[in-house]
Amino acid sequence: MSFFKKIFSKEKKETLDKGLEKSKSTFFDKLSKAVAGKSKVDDDVLDNLEEVLVSSDVGVNTTLKIIKRIEARVATDKYVGTDELNQILREEIAGLLSETNVGNETKFEIPEKNTPHVIMVVGVNGVGKTTTIGKLAFQFKKAGKKVVLGAADTFRAAAIDQLQIWADRTEVPIVKQSMGSDPASVAFDTLESAVKQNADVVIIDTAGRLHNKVNLMNELTKVKRVMQKVIPDAPHEVLLVLDGSTGQNAFEQAKQFTAATEVTSLAVTKLDGTAKGGVVIGISDQFQIPVKYIGVGEGMEDLQVFNKFEFVDSFFK
Repeated sequence: MSFFKKIFSKEKKETLDKGLEKSKSTFFDKLSKAVAGKSKVDDDVLDNLEEVLVSSDVGVNTTLKIIKRIEARVATDKYVGTDELNQILREEIAGLLSETNVGNETKFEIPEKNTPHVIMVVGVNGVGKTTTIGKLAFQFKKAGKKVVLGAADTFRAAAIDQLQIWADRTEVPIVKQSMGSDPASVAFDTLESAVKQNADVVIIDTAGRLHNKVNLMNELTKVKRVMQKVIPDAPHEVLLVLDGSTGQNAFEQAKQFTAATEVTSLAVTKLDGTAKGGVVIGISDQFQIPVKYIGVGEGMEDLQVFNKFEFVDSFFK
């Protein structure tokens, strides 16, 4: 198969390889045990492989799809050795992800038709939401875009302070009010300011509460409605940030937030400190929502645009 060709720069690829090292080494440890003493991919090996994929947080539904594809490959090729299993996995997972429109991008870009392009960021507290916003601001600014941040997570003073730190660090303007202010009011002021400044990108932080889905839905709906008084089709993107190190819990958060609001893209963070990187494969396949960004380190450059071919290539390298 011709899925794999050089897309990322050498430096970016090395960062991705390093960020996925824990996930990769844990996966291959399990895989080597699954095929120990076997020379041929048979039913026992496939059963063991299924267990390896599920325990690597790929998710049950996606695992079953992968196993089905490998079964078909084994049936066609008649004899498939266990020494070929890594390459087959790599090809079949890339093929599976190619069937959905996820992870095709390579650069930090925005559609030219939206000026400014408004991104509303959602996610529970602690997933790296504000840090992701800061890194996005850095990357968009580096790409030559004029960025404005909006601190609409007014539920916690710490969230406003943290976003201010990122605004200072990246040298982009921020619109904020005091803790307890109406989030929709902050969003309105941010968009008005962005229009006046001829900004290219607006990134709005929102509160990360999920204990009451109805309240969350009402709040996010109100924020959207008020934004549209300034820019009729805003927000152009609703980005859900998920903590990759939580594995299956990230799936659950994705379910909850997609039920509460219309999520259009995903960012999966903290992949460098975990062995649960397989969650990106499952989330990419299951939610029909593109994984747009992945966090593979703590540095400003370590938020990367997710490209499924580069990711699978690094994971199975």
